Amino acid sequence: MRNWIRFPAAQGTHSKQAHADFPPEGVYEREIGRSGFFGPATHLHHKHPPTSWIAWEGELRPRAFDLNQLGGTATANPFQAPIILKNAHCQYRLWRCCEPMLSLARNADGDDLLFIHDGGGELFCDYGHLVVGKGDYVLLPRSTMWRLVPDSPMTILMIEATNEAYQLPEKGIVGAQAIFDPAVLQTPQINAAFIAQQDEEKWQVIIKRHNKLSVVTYPFNPLDAIGWHGEVCVVKLNWRDIRPLMSHRYHLPPSAHTTFVAPRFVICTFVPRPIESDPGALKVPFYHNNDDYDEVLFYHEGDFFSRDNIERGMVTFHPAGFTHGPHPKALKAGMTHQKAFTDEVAVMLDTRDALEVTDAGSSVEDPGYVYSWCNRDEENNE
Repeated sequence: MRNWIRFPAAQGTHSKQAHADFPPEGVYEREIGRSGFFGPATHLHHKHPPTSWIAWEGELRPRAFDLNQLGGTATANPFQAPIILKNAHCQYRLWRCCEPMLSLARNADGDDLLFIHDGGGELFCDYGHLVVGKGDYVLLPRSTMWRLVPDSPMTILMIEATNEAYQLPEKGIVGAQAIFDPAVLQTPQINAAFIAQQDEEKWQVIIKRHNKLSVVTYPFNPLDAIGWHGEVCVVKLNWRDIRPLMSHRYHLPPSAHTTFVAPRFVICTFVPRPIESDPGALKVPFYHNNDDYDEVLFYHEGDFFSRDNIERGMVTFHPAGFTHGPHPKALKAGMTHQKAFTDEVAVMLDTRDALEVTDAGSSVEDPGYVYSWCNRDEENNE
């Protein structure tokens, strides 16, 4: 436990509590927080929206990528899928798989988390057979052998926990069954479909280690298990089984929506929920400095209520070190109670270490995204 310097202090005009009952109209709250949303924080109140810049120079900027425009063809090898963002502890890929994998994959560099954005099919792995489809998370422990047989073209977000493992978040006072009950997690089955795919034909296993590929050839299908028992296995979770924490009087931070954790990053899932109904409560994500974490958001479905002109299949990237928050139109909609329910589904990655944008990511970047706040402010002020 870190021993932060913490004591209550206040100056000037401010609200009684964070994210609620603001000072006079036209004042904008900004949160400065440490350790993501888990550490100490201060809330400042400003005369102007903290995102109302009119010019930006340098690489530190909010960025958006339209992965729908990502070039290249589908591949049966997940390790050939383009990396969009990366650091020493994480790789963030978009993989399109349209045909059955004719070789097995094994990632010896770390756990893989697959999020099925589109399509579906069958997964065969060391532990058996599992049907997977749109909206599923599939957690593949490090060095699991596996292959996919799509029944429709699949688009998959892949997030590698490099040299690390995924775990579930601590749920504290709300209990282990909150957000999602572990009982909803599904595991592969040693069933008829799994036994039927076992054969004595030649099979290859593509192994990734230190980002280099090795190929091992067997004179039989090495997915030949007849049973297993233990606590390490592939697991599946669909976002529809997530029941988010909610408060009608307080806008909860993204950390309340944490789904998986790794030592140097977290994965959160935003799913449909009622919007705060208390008259004094903030209705949209607050302006904030997340100065210890880079924030990445993949938009899966719906109308994301804090963003304007963001479509499904797009990614926004907000590096640590500057203030960000809702677009002006979204802020106005929240303040005027235009919506009572959010319908978005999005996957958030927050990394403790700075992410690098690859050439593949840069090739589908929207260069105007950095000005999407100030342009809309000007429109609203006309």
